[in-house]
Amino acid sequence: MAKEAVKKIKLQIAAGKATPAPPVGTVLGPAGINLQEFCTKYNDATRDKMGDVLPVEISIYDDRSFDFVIKTPPTSFLLKKFAKVQKGSVKGSKEVVATISEATLREIAEIKLPDLNAYTVEEAMKIVAGTAKNMGIAVEGQE
Repeated sequence: MAKEAVKKIKLQIAAGKATPAPPVGTVLGPAGINLQEFCTKYNDATRDKMGDVLPVEISIYDDRSFDFVIKTPPTSFLLKKFAKVQKGSVKGSKEVVATISEATLREIAEIKLPDLNAYTVEEAMKIVAGTAKNMGIAVEGQE
C-alpha cells in the first residue's frame, strides 16, 4: 500500500547549499522531519548544479519520512544568469536592461521544457520570451 502524503512543502534552495538553519529549518522543522537527513540528500542530489537556485517539492508522510522532487530553476533566474544582470527592470517591459539572442532563448526554453505547460520547444520559447519581456530583457529579432 502506498504511503499517504500528509503535507507538501515547496521551497527554493540554492543547489548544494541546504543547511538546517533558516529558511530551510524554520519551514521543515515544524513538519517533524530529520533536517540533517534532508539537507544531506538535497545537497548530494544537486551538487552538479552548484550556483543555481532550484525549486524543490517535499512530500512528508505520516511516519515522518519524506521524499522530494527537484524542479528546473525558475525562468527569471535563468534569464538573469544568461543575460548577466543582477535583477530585472523596475519598469517592466518599458525599460530594457539586457538583450539575449534567439539561441539563448531556445537554450533556456529547452532547460525549462519539463516544467512548463508546453509540448514543443517553440511553445516554451514563447513562454520564456514573455517572462523576459516582463523583466525588461529584450530578445534579438523580436519586438
